[in-house]
Amino acid sequence: MQHMKASGAAALPKIVVPRAAKKRRRRNQRRYRLPTEAIKKLVTSARWLSLALLSVCIWAFVMVGQDESFYLTSIPVTGNKTISSSDVVSKSGLAGIHIFGADPNDAAAQIKQIPGVISATVVLEWPNKVDIQIAEDSPIALWEQNGKSYWINENGLLIQSRSESADLLVIKAEVGEPVEEQAYVAQEVLVGALKLRNLRPNIDRLYFKPGIGLSYQDGRGWRAYFGSGPDMEQKLVVYETIVEDLLSRAVTPAYISVRNQAKPYYMANGN
Repeated sequence: MQHMKASGAAALPKIVVPRAAKKRRRRNQRRYRLPTEAIKKLVTSARWLSLALLSVCIWAFVMVGQDESFYLTSIPVTGNKTISSSDVVSKSGLAGIHIFGADPNDAAAQIKQIPGVISATVVLEWPNKVDIQIAEDSPIALWEQNGKSYWINENGLLIQSRSESADLLVIKAEVGEPVEEQAYVAQEVLVGALKLRNLRPNIDRLYFKPGIGLSYQDGRGWRAYFGSGPDMEQKLVVYETIVEDLLSRAVTPAYISVRNQAKPYYMANGN
């Protein structure tokens, strides 16, 4: 114990870190930080940002495509009077399709192909709203031929009738041939018929025969032939003059023709 107490502390040698060791430590630290910097560069690269944005867009499109709320299921139609809404929607091709697949211009063009439709407008609204507005061609007379009825528009075009038209003037064609597609009534025939109806509102039915023109069954018991053209007012004056003369002589005609008002004629019953 005395020996231990008498001994002094031994001096330790000074430890000096070699310069080469410091360099190796700094080099190792730099090598350890390199992956972090590379990852930062990789993450912030424009290519990876574009890829991420593309992935988000693809995901959004998939979600929208699978969502039923983006499909056109309720399609209101306005402006139609005689054409059914179901026919318009069916012709448009919009029922049940996704709003991204809907083409309003193409749908409007398809609707215009329906006979009697003058114009069609299709408007789409996000996410699943669509509105169809049409304008119908109004008939001015009814054409009957070969057992079928057709509307006549103001241009003389024959359109398949779609409803009862009690107030329209009926023109019955006394021919056996069926109506051809895109058939027209001659303008002079249509003008003459409307003129007669205007002058004689009690006339509800006229007859037409090629080469003869318009005629109607007089309620007094004979057929009256008026031809065609706009000069129905003058022809009616001549017609009534002939009727008055015949009745004053107690002559009942089988028919009276004023097709040529300058050369009218009649045939009496029994002749």
